[in-house]
Amino acid sequence: MQIEISLLKDEGDTYSAQDLGYLLHKHPANVHERETGAGKAVIFYNEVSDDRTTAVLYLDIDPIALVRGKNRFSDGPLAQYVNDRPYVANSFLSVAMSKSFGQSMSGKSKSRQELADRSLPFEARVTPVGASGGIEVIKSLFEPLGYTIEAVSLSGDEARGIFDLKLKGNVRLCDLLNHLYVLVPVLDNAKHYWIDKDEIDKLLAKGEGWLADHPAKELIARRALKHRRALANDALGRLADDSETADDASETVERERKLQPEEALEKPIRLHDLRLDTVAALLKQRGVSSVLDLGCGEGRLLQRLIKERGLDKLVGVDPSVVSLERAAKKLHLEEAGDAMRERVKLQMGSLTYADRRWHNFDAATLVEVIEHIDPTRLASLALSLFGDAAPGIVVITTPNQEYNKLFEGMEPGSMRHSDHRFEWSREEFQSWCKPVAETHGYSVEFSPLGPLDAEFGAPSQMAVFERQDRIGASS
Repeated sequence: MQIEISLLKDEGDTYSAQDLGYLLHKHPANVHERETGAGKAVIFYNEVSDDRTTAVLYLDIDPIALVRGKNRFSDGPLAQYVNDRPYVANSFLSVAMSKSFGQSMSGKSKSRQELADRSLPFEARVTPVGASGGIEVIKSLFEPLGYTIEAVSLSGDEARGIFDLKLKGNVRLCDLLNHLYVLVPVLDNAKHYWIDKDEIDKLLAKGEGWLADHPAKELIARRALKHRRALANDALGRLADDSETADDASETVERERKLQPEEALEKPIRLHDLRLDTVAALLKQRGVSSVLDLGCGEGRLLQRLIKERGLDKLVGVDPSVVSLERAAKKLHLEEAGDAMRERVKLQMGSLTYADRRWHNFDAATLVEVIEHIDPTRLASLALSLFGDAAPGIVVITTPNQEYNKLFEGMEPGSMRHSDHRFEWSREEFQSWCKPVAETHGYSVEFSPLGPLDAEFGAPSQMAVFERQDRIGASS
């Protein structure tokens, strides 16, 4: 397994790409070797010029070293030899990076500190890399960090395959190395060594400055800590404490409604079912063929839409890995055939980051989602959804704060769900929606959802945005 780091000369700048040798503390004319617990790490340069210089870290795994020190957590003697560990980039490679590039990962350079402190045009290649979850997980991990991705499947299975992964980005070298150190084992979804509380400190140290705000931080924490729930929750809690701008609702909500007052309050009027049924019927009436369900949770809207003919593409997006796993079970995607897998997809993602996967949809839905997003992030939501993705129709439902006075036992000023960042009155909802529609070329209409009260309106409210050019094309 190997990783290649290339520095490119930025046209018009004064540095040389050969300065990579100073940044990595490895002279390009020499071959450098370092022993690791599982084999030998060899660093050499296969390309050296002022315009482009490439350093290669090649890890030659010793299969016998893999089984030394095995304990009761081993999968047995046969598995120790018959597996992909010596071949697919994994935590062995991360350990080799730490031993070989420790100073560079800390951002230090004796001779070129000014370059170490700068963002420079780098390329990285990791091959072969196993990606549990395929190309979608690769994108969810690296695209929010600003990388351009090229991933070529080496196994013919992009869903659960092995890839030749190339990344391009304008970053500091220390950031690039730390991203790879953390995320390569996350892609592999395995670590070769025992995990304890000390691993949390290593994860947070290598993730400093980027992990707390990463939309896939939950997935990263759980995989990096080998799905040990207590450790992952500890790490996520510490990340939340350290992050002043974390989009908590959009990033971590798992919608455990049975533990919240909202479901108990709304259950007598079956409000949740009413919302979903209304949105599903509206999409059917508008004749859309592709739907993007943002904040899909456990897939309850998708369960309704999957039964409708004419809906050729259904994609659910949610930041919570747990919610997506539950949605996959509810939709029976594990047992589904190829045609259904192609028609219905689940993706991990954040609502406040532009995502190319959201392009070219007839409709997008946010059913009781927007109120979980911090108000300071709503402008980012509007840009990513209406400005970048620009679906033909957008349907948003959200609680009507005025109606809370009619719920028995609800304290004045309280909200229906502990994770709600706000609850809008009808006027406040319209005051947000109308400028968004005008700015991005949409019309918008409002409807009540649920039983109407003469003074306080309905318990929930719905806005239906339609892109102006779509209206003209359909008329």
